[in-house]
Amino acid sequence: MNFDEALFGRRSVRRYEQRRVAGDMIARLIEAAEAAPSAGNLRARKYIIVVGTEMKRVLALASFSQEHVKAAPVAIVVCADVDRSSAMYGDRGSLYAIQDASAATMCLLLAAHALGLGACWTGAFDDALVREALGLVERVLPVAVVSVGWPAETPSAPPRRDLEEMARWVK
Repeated sequence: MNFDEALFGRRSVRRYEQRRVAGDMIARLIEAAEAAPSAGNLRARKYIIVVGTEMKRVLALASFSQEHVKAAPVAIVVCADVDRSSAMYGDRGSLYAIQDASAATMCLLLAAHALGLGACWTGAFDDALVREALGLVERVLPVAVVSVGWPAETPSAPPRRDLEEMARWVK
């Protein structure tokens, strides 16, 4: 798959076939996520891979009843490791860890698309519920709940904004 297809062909998939995603494919997604840029190359992020039906149900409820989280064969929770980043960057470490986790999430989504999988980045969730359900320590913050599976839909492209609307040139 070329770059343009990976970038412009990727969609948020919310309907999945009930078909297992192989462990080596999941490992490939994590490898791709780890290729993302990282402040100080600290890789201040962690991944929780959820395949159990009950835990996916809990994550779906914590995600304000977004059913695709429960319906997907896999959910990957991408977390920011604030302590890891703050050890080098102090107070800015929390921001950098969140940026690290966000960049990793985007790479994970692109890799899923390149492998023929569908995925959806869910950012709307109750932090406290996700943290409790997964037993996360205090300074490991959930940033994204990503549902992953074989797509059972092909969403159309969303409307795009004009360059003039979203960017400005400065001399």
